Amino acid sequence: MNAEITDFTLSVAGRGEVSALCFRPAECRYFLVLGHGAGAGMRHTFMELLAEALAERGIGTLRYQFAYMDRGLRRPDPAHVLQTTVRAAVNSAGLIVRDLPLFAGGKSMGGRMTSLAQADRPLHGLKGIAFYGFPLHPIGDPGSSRAEHLDQVALPMLFLQGTRDRLAQPVLLQPVLERLGQRATVEWLEEADHEFSLPKRGGMDKAAVAGWLADRTLAWMTGVTGR
Repeated sequence: MNAEITDFTLSVAGRGEVSALCFRPAECRYFLVLGHGAGAGMRHTFMELLAEALAERGIGTLRYQFAYMDRGLRRPDPAHVLQTTVRAAVNSAGLIVRDLPLFAGGKSMGGRMTSLAQADRPLHGLKGIAFYGFPLHPIGDPGSSRAEHLDQVALPMLFLQGTRDRLAQPVLLQPVLERLGQRATVEWLEEADHEFSLPKRGGMDKAAVAGWLADRTLAWMTGVTGR
């Protein structure tokens, strides 16, 4: 696959710089700013496989680190710092790919922080938000308060979820999706957990799962943009 890969740093207002990685295929149709989850950075296997699968389908990505991950810490930065980092990444992507429809989102925390930033103040040029496992509630503490801000997100949203996700029980997520109406699109991967891991009998390895996620992302982006 022909792709331009660029390592660089992002300047985050009042917080210094963080690492970033731009992955742009030769025939790029869309561009996605992709944040990582709370426990693993932008070069985690899941993020690598997803970025590669997206690139194979004409979707470029800008992956970035949150500052705590760059410093080798385990505890995430405060929410407002995470959201400032999201905003810096989206602004940077907008300058890199002025000619392409721009989307943002991420794995678990990365996706939720993107939507929180958008709810607080619209992210410039964004067409929609993609969640790769929306973290609706902590393990063992079911609820839906983490999704209340989504009512303020006036953009199309894609929810890619596993039916065995202990951070987003389907019975609790479904009412949220219904409340969001036509803004929300959901695709369920049967038997997948929060990491999109499947039982061995599932017949899909990690690369195949990444392909499944990328296929649904492409179909959604095409529907949102009409191109």
